[in-house]
Amino acid sequence: MTTTRTLGRSGIEVGAIGMGCWAIGGPLWGDDGQPYGWGEVDDDESVATIHQALDLGVTLFDTASNYGAGHSERVLGRALAGRRDRAVIVTKFGNRADEATRRALGVDASPAYAVASLEGSLRRLGTDHVDLYLLHLNDLPASAALDLVDTLEGLVTQGKIRGYGWSTDNPGSARAFAGAGPHCVAVEHDESVLNDNPEVLAVCDTFDLASLNRGPLAMGLLTGATRTLGADDVRGRAPQWLVWFRDGRPTPEWSARVAAIRAALTSDGRTLAQGALGWLLARSPRTLPIPGCRTVAQARENFAALTLGPLPADAFAEVERLLADLRPTPAGTPATR
Repeated sequence: MTTTRTLGRSGIEVGAIGMGCWAIGGPLWGDDGQPYGWGEVDDDESVATIHQALDLGVTLFDTASNYGAGHSERVLGRALAGRRDRAVIVTKFGNRADEATRRALGVDASPAYAVASLEGSLRRLGTDHVDLYLLHLNDLPASAALDLVDTLEGLVTQGKIRGYGWSTDNPGSARAFAGAGPHCVAVEHDESVLNDNPEVLAVCDTFDLASLNRGPLAMGLLTGATRTLGADDVRGRAPQWLVWFRDGRPTPEWSARVAAIRAALTSDGRTLAQGALGWLLARSPRTLPIPGCRTVAQARENFAALTLGPLPADAFAEVERLLADLRPTPAGTPATR
């Protein structure tokens, strides 16, 4: 039986695990040569992966206007052609990118850009609405985010979005936005067995928000992958906020923490990735992990966790015991995109 969750106070029911679509966007580059994508991708394989996800009970697909400078949205739109009624689409705005050159162009938090970015996303996705529209600027001051509420409410009234939220790891920011926005229904934040964020989860409880979990597999660390990553992969030249990898390899510190909990996460026969996703399902009824997938095989492994369900209570308790003194304090919490 497939596990489902409700997308906060929107009432929209979705599969309890969604698919993150950052990796299928392909390359994106900063002016300094910093990669912001996951390397080259096979679009046909990406489409097949999305179809496999749908067949396994995934209904929520999370993308953004800047993933591959819009390429992720184009591929998702192609994959969902004729299947749009089976999918809940999440996209994001705030990070500008040039589609022709695949270059990051900085940020724009203005209400006018929120509207313009949505029009571009709708065009690339081939749809007349998105189900959830997220502000994609983690560290934007709350005052600037609140300036967007009237515009976002207007987009709900027009039927172009069904709800909105903020991709932020800051509980104060999430609280302010949710309190001001009647149709704010979700916060997307870094959340994994290695990096719990109880403060943001508490905001979700207070305001009846969905907790969309980016980085649920620590960007691949919790899959057990060990290969060296290329220079066109964001993990191959990890920016400061990406703590899991250095020089294209998992860091010894975080690898040791994975080793410490591997047996507990896999004690009932799950793979490491399935155990990490099961931990998130057990963490809260509001959590909704969105692991990225680039291949059909990855989709089959990750989304088997939908039928496996939450990690058993005894295994969850053992993980918590093992990590009690190892998780970062809130001030040292890893902050991702």
